[in-house]
Amino acid sequence: MTIADPIVEGLARGWRVFGGASAVVPTAIDCDVAIVGSGAGAGITAELLSAAGLAIVIVEEGPLKSSRDFRQLESEAYSTLYQESGGRKTADKAINILQGRCVGGSTTVNWTSSFRTPSETLAYWRQHFGLDEFTDDALSPWFQSAEQRLHIGPWLAPPNENNELLRKGALKLGIAAAAILRNVKGCWNLGSCGLGCPTNAKQSMLVTTLPAALDRGATLLTETRVNQLELQQGRVVALRCGAVAPNGAARAGVTRITARHVVVAGGAINSPALLMRSGAPDPHRRLGARTFLHPVVLSAATFDQEVAGWQGAPQTIYSDHYLDTHAIDGAIGYKLEAPPLHPLIFTTSMGGFGRDAAAMFKRFANTHALLALLRDGFHAESPGGRVTLRKDGSPELDYPLNAFVMDGARRALLSMAELQFAAGARQVLTGHELAPPYTSWHEAKAAIAELPMQPLLVKLVSAHVMGGCAMAADAARGVIRPDGVHWQIENLSVHDGSIFPTSIGANPQLSIYGIVNKLATQLAQRLSGRVVALGGAS
Repeated sequence: MTIADPIVEGLARGWRVFGGASAVVPTAIDCDVAIVGSGAGAGITAELLSAAGLAIVIVEEGPLKSSRDFRQLESEAYSTLYQESGGRKTADKAINILQGRCVGGSTTVNWTSSFRTPSETLAYWRQHFGLDEFTDDALSPWFQSAEQRLHIGPWLAPPNENNELLRKGALKLGIAAAAILRNVKGCWNLGSCGLGCPTNAKQSMLVTTLPAALDRGATLLTETRVNQLELQQGRVVALRCGAVAPNGAARAGVTRITARHVVVAGGAINSPALLMRSGAPDPHRRLGARTFLHPVVLSAATFDQEVAGWQGAPQTIYSDHYLDTHAIDGAIGYKLEAPPLHPLIFTTSMGGFGRDAAAMFKRFANTHALLALLRDGFHAESPGGRVTLRKDGSPELDYPLNAFVMDGARRALLSMAELQFAAGARQVLTGHELAPPYTSWHEAKAAIAELPMQPLLVKLVSAHVMGGCAMAADAARGVIRPDGVHWQIENLSVHDGSIFPTSIGANPQLSIYGIVNKLATQLAQRLSGRVVALGGAS
């Protein structure tokens, strides 16, 4: 069966794509709007601004790949599609951070889980950051149109065994579990979402909004990094860009872009770092601060039956029980999900060496995994981290793991072990360097309660980076106005997850889609005088 490749087809139609394997990037470009990045926020923005008839340039530091390149191989995917080859870490190396670095950004490599911003999160934003327009009712039309455009809806196939065991364990414990909405169309249920979709079923920016913008004449620069914004008298006058290799190393080649307006959408960590390198005003020291991760702890379990966690849709069942039973501004609550199990990401996330690792992989086909997303950012003792710059100008996130966060991690490890034993696990391996396999809930409960909860001992990962350029009703509380425009730079907007003033408390993809849909639609009208909507003009 031949699978249509919209990237190859678009290039054949004459898309304006420069950089990497495409044409050489011009040394000077002028446009109406320059968009930094090509992920969730950038893609939505590009479609809407191009629909308004604006000349836009999209600048992406990663390579342009397509379904023909996605061969379901971890050995290829992490090195070519992720920030720092999948090895981005916090300053103390205690948390591994998975972020996309390719055309489509993290939407090209995420697991398609889609949740609207929880009501309690929006209420917190209204109370503490003055975002009065961010209500369920006000945002609902923006979420609805994004969901329609990106085919976000219920997963109609039965969950794979990895997800079914989460549902089964929750049922045994009497806690709520439900199905996850996914942004797919004609999904083959392969299970390799994190390695790039080889069938173009995942409705990422790579196959939806970016092709729509390019068909309208947008320009895409790939393997091109925006190193600095030139600022004068409260405005961006130009973007200074440099060529980069597929692995991110700098190459010869400089491009200067001038634009009426600039949209920064490089993702949390990269977006605040760009503003820092540019000397952006930061009178209240909010830039790069309050950066959140949903720190993730993991638990693996062995079952009698084959689980084959690498097959089937990665995440289709979740439980918010441990969010709903904790006040949002109290002790950290957590969301339970079942991640896909691929050998490399599994072993680097769970740890283990030598014979222990070999024994774990002998049971790999029968291994189940759970993850817990910690809802950070809603308590005084959960202020998140801060983005800083290394000597070479590259970004780094310092995220202290204090006792408050680690208390949430311990409770999450306990909850996951209890659920796995309730589902019938023969043994549970907690994501901690000092934890041996446990053979009963009684044993696990006593042992996990005594584990030293220290950085590098607890195995922590993250794929959800938020904050660092927070929205707020006044400049003292944020970097960005409620309309997405920088408080001190009049022709600069930020349209990505960095604008969230806390974590979301759920997978943030749909929050970015819906909120940026609102911001970009309004920006398009201000710049062009035209009313546009996702999927076409209105």
